[in-house]
Amino acid sequence: MSGKYVYQSSIWKEEPEADNPFAARVSYCRGYDVYGDVLKKASWFEYIYLMFAGDKPSTQQAMLLEKLAIALANPGPREASVRAAMNSGVAGSRNAASLMAALAVGAGQYGGGHEVFISVNAWETLGTDLDAWKQFLTNPNQGYEEDIWLPIEHAPGFDPNGESCPLPLKQTLEHLAEISSGNTLRWLLEQRETLEAHVGYPLAMSGIAAAAFHDLGIGSHQASMLHLMLRLPGAAAHALEQRELGWKTFPYYGDSITLKNDPGFRDAPDVSEFNL
Repeated sequence: MSGKYVYQSSIWKEEPEADNPFAARVSYCRGYDVYGDVLKKASWFEYIYLMFAGDKPSTQQAMLLEKLAIALANPGPREASVRAAMNSGVAGSRNAASLMAALAVGAGQYGGGHEVFISVNAWETLGTDLDAWKQFLTNPNQGYEEDIWLPIEHAPGFDPNGESCPLPLKQTLEHLAEISSGNTLRWLLEQRETLEAHVGYPLAMSGIAAAAFHDLGIGSHQASMLHLMLRLPGAAAHALEQRELGWKTFPYYGDSITLKNDPGFRDAPDVSEFNL
């Protein structure tokens, strides 16, 4: 093949099979033999860190990424991207459509991937300068240039609809700060109440995630991608559950639709109720 049409990548390298140039005999990720070495010796989160950050993680870094993934895995039915997947699932859409719905709704500036992007950029610029953070959170759109994204309407990393920091977020921040080898999460733990008092509303999970990604040395674009990916398991699980429960038990549908010649309501498993 002509060099004119060769893909360039520092992430991936392949050696083709002798009898099939379209199949790889050996695949390397950041220089490591994926199927001959990484598969045998690495954990899932060590491999993900290697792929996105470019280096083999320390034990603490791999653990931090794993615990962050647990915290993000299921935002729950109160979260908009999960509800989007639930709407798709209960409507009988294809599984890919449920994931696409969650990604679309979860990509934005209210608890979503772009808010994480903004916050990681802020950590890279501001570090742990409290006064600089107060100025930024007061006016996060300073220097804003016309973009596909509109100016953000609240302090990034904080929940403008909250009253106080929920217990799960406190628990997450405390545990991640305890295991992190960086100082971003520890500083955020120490300054959380000061920053919350300054903005007038509590820290959000997106703010904790951004601090964790910065401690991991993961850049803003990579952090945004990982944030989207790591929240998909919960969206997928809830979409599949609602598909099985059916539209009659789903808010907004069941009381508004009447079927002619209804074949009958099947028994549904015991479920928890959420007032949304």
